Amino acid sequence: MAFTKTATVKGANYQYTLAPTAKRYTLRDNGFTETSSGNFQLIRPLQATPQSKEGFKLKITVTKDLSALKMSVTTANGLKAVDIFKDARQAMVQEKFYFLMDGMIDRGLFVKEEI
Repeated sequence: MAFTKTATVKGANYQYTLAPTAKRYTLRDNGFTETSSGNFQLIRPLQATPQSKEGFKLKITVTKDLSALKMSVTTANGLKAVDIFKDARQAMVQEKFYFLMDGMIDRGLFVKEEI
């Protein structure tokens, strides 16, 4: 998956762009870690119990110059992208995804727009 100005996960109704207020320290303050290539990456579990090794993970990567990003929801091992919006049984996972993203929007990291 390539870096783009706007990103979304499979099946979501919204797309996200980096907010003009997003800074390197803002990313770090919100749980992003710097990779060996200088990019910023966030990996968050999307299941009821964070200690569980099962379920899905939200992965967001932002380029080191804060110009582009990519995001996906993956399996627990992080190897395969999944669509959490195609199954009604994943309502709690969908809610947690939107909760995490709305929290980052409130902190000035992303801007959300409907697709």
